[in-house]
Amino acid sequence: MPPHASDSSVQRAAEVMVTELLSKQLGVVLKKRTFSLPNGGRIEIDAVSDTPPILCEIWAHQGAPKSAQKAKVMTDAMKLVYARTLITGGQTPELKFVFTDEEAATHFRHASTSWMAAALKVADVEVVVVPLPEDVRQAVIAAQRQQYR
Repeated sequence: MPPHASDSSVQRAAEVMVTELLSKQLGVVLKKRTFSLPNGGRIEIDAVSDTPPILCEIWAHQGAPKSAQKAKVMTDAMKLVYARTLITGGQTPELKFVFTDEEAATHFRHASTSWMAAALKVADVEVVVVPLPEDVRQAVIAAQRQQYR
């Protein structure tokens, strides 16, 4: 049975690849982690390093984001900001929102023209771009086309 049109497995696989690429780039071990919340809930962060403390959310989207996608990025960024409060032990974690495409990241980089970029800057969330290998990038683009039918 073919995957459902909204299936995001290609993007999830790309996010795993980006975690590995970013780990090598930063010289740290990054792994997905679930944090327990004081109220009994939980949140999952895409990539976490203990030493040094780093929290990352990764978005494999290619191309300029639509309005709802911008909101999703900001929701995930707020998750990072909140997760930072759950880390104890001295050092404040670095927060990174990792895009895989320059065009996707542009709206979140220019604080002079985007309130979202300004908010990320004030919250000390660094916007990072880790490009995908071309074959993976093309697979993500194809999956996005399928999802937007």
